[in-house]
Amino acid sequence: MAEPELDWVQIRAEVKRFVEDEVYPAEDTLDNAHPDEAMACMRALMAEAKARGLWALGHPKRIGGQGMPFMDYVYVNEVIGRSQHAQVALGTHSLQDSIMLDLYAASEWREAYLAPLVAGDIFPSFAMTEPDIASSDPTQLMTHARLEGDEWVINGRKWFTTGAAGAEYTTVMCRTEDDAAPHSAFSMIVVPTKTPGYRIIRDTPVLGLKHGLSGHYEVEYDDVRVPAGNLLGPRGHGFRIAQQRLGPGRIFHCMRWLGQAQRAFDLMCRRLHERTAFGEKLADKQLMQKHVFDSAAEIQACRLLTLDAARKIDAGDEARIEIGMIKVVGAQMVHNVADRAIQVYGAKGLTPDTPLHIIYRHAREARIYDGPDEVHITSVAKRLLKAYAGNGDGGGPGIDFGERDGEVRKGAA
Repeated sequence: MAEPELDWVQIRAEVKRFVEDEVYPAEDTLDNAHPDEAMACMRALMAEAKARGLWALGHPKRIGGQGMPFMDYVYVNEVIGRSQHAQVALGTHSLQDSIMLDLYAASEWREAYLAPLVAGDIFPSFAMTEPDIASSDPTQLMTHARLEGDEWVINGRKWFTTGAAGAEYTTVMCRTEDDAAPHSAFSMIVVPTKTPGYRIIRDTPVLGLKHGLSGHYEVEYDDVRVPAGNLLGPRGHGFRIAQQRLGPGRIFHCMRWLGQAQRAFDLMCRRLHERTAFGEKLADKQLMQKHVFDSAAEIQACRLLTLDAARKIDAGDEARIEIGMIKVVGAQMVHNVADRAIQVYGAKGLTPDTPLHIIYRHAREARIYDGPDEVHITSVAKRLLKAYAGNGDGGGPGIDFGERDGEVRKGAA
């Protein structure tokens, strides 16, 4: 008898209670306590998530997760996004790394890392960005790996390697093919963090935030030697694997931004009812009502745009245009909503008395990581314009957005 599918509405409600009742009260400890105390606090949250049946919801069942369907998990991820710590507390932080291992790693590394990774016993990290090149053009990456006998020898420097200090291994994007075309010149290699030559240089706080257990680190690779079998997938397939990782990942980013925006919106609206100025509640002032309207409209517009992109990916479409749009629109949306909420709170909104200062700083980050706004804007515009180009007077067929929905739906049937 087949197991019943998880009801995403019910699971979303349970995750929301967990985040609000368990994770919110622990945020100060997770952000500011000694690392050992912070980790003990996180381990307690992880244990509670497992006890409630909320652990690793989106991971495939074959690797130890709960197998929640992609679209259902998208809705749940919106709630997980309300706290920067909820991903780790609920075991969702390792989803993309686990799937990469499952699909592309040699059996040795699948056996060594996959089960403990999904269980939360070990942590992963991913290294792509480098300090000396423009990350908007990753074909310039300089970290290099050469094959000597049965070992890869890696040299280079990465930064913004999230969670490197506590990670069991790092998946490193590096150049392995010197004579290949730019997008076929790179591979991904699994590097255990205890390997000689792997050296953490520094933590790199972002806009003053150290990100607690998910800090960003600069790491040097000095003649790091790992077995040839540590390659993920075929040689030269680094960008293809990265695209598989980044496409759904951007959907999850945008849903988490919606969760942050929802949290800021809730705080703003409650503040408007609590605060009085010049003889009336702030909620009765038209300028404040404009903040509410604009925020609600932007949140819901971004939600629908993101869900549309998610449905296209779920139907097997690459959704390059839709993903590019939500990456830009979503980052702007969460910034705008957080900014209005801070304005409503006034001076208090600038302090650690609310999470708004953290949401605001994360919103500024969002316009840079996983591709800066400018790259996505240019890429989307080029794709759109290409559809209208042609030799005849009428040009190409163009893009009818309604027809595109129908084509994706038909292709999935």
